[in-house]
Amino acid sequence: MSPPFLIKNFSAGDIPALYALVQACRHGTEEAYFERSLLEQDEGKRLVFVAEAGGSLIGYVQYNRFPKYKPFSRLGIPEIQDLFVHPDLRRQGIGLALMAACEAQAKTDGCSDIGIGVGVSSSFGNAQRLYMARGYRPDGAGVVYDREAVQAGQLLPLDDNLCLMLLKGL
Repeated sequence: MSPPFLIKNFSAGDIPALYALVQACRHGTEEAYFERSLLEQDEGKRLVFVAEAGGSLIGYVQYNRFPKYKPFSRLGIPEIQDLFVHPDLRRQGIGLALMAACEAQAKTDGCSDIGIGVGVSSSFGNAQRLYMARGYRPDGAGVVYDREAVQAGQLLPLDDNLCLMLLKGL
């Protein structure tokens, strides 16, 4: 049986715990990442949802109303970004609940679709399967690097920026 958890809106008081979570799990974030996220949340550009269990933060996700990926932004499609769950607590429904919070927000925002990007390397295999099982499908534009289309013959590193963009109708 999985531990009970709660999905809640991110607040300034969560910032130290989020840094502790990503540091403990060696999940890289840029300097002042969560502070910028809070600022953009205050500006209405994004929302951050956090998962909590036993008084500790165990995961988070970003809901971006103004994604960098041009096909999504042009069509007003929000993007789920940086879905992260503590590795020891994966496969217990926490990631699904975080995604569901974003999908519910998209419906509240009046959107008919929501998007997400997923890395193409094998290290993203679990995420690829999760997103497909949840009903996300490739948007048909091919692979992107840092949210820009990759051209045939282009040589790029196989890192977290090389993604396939996915869509789901709500």
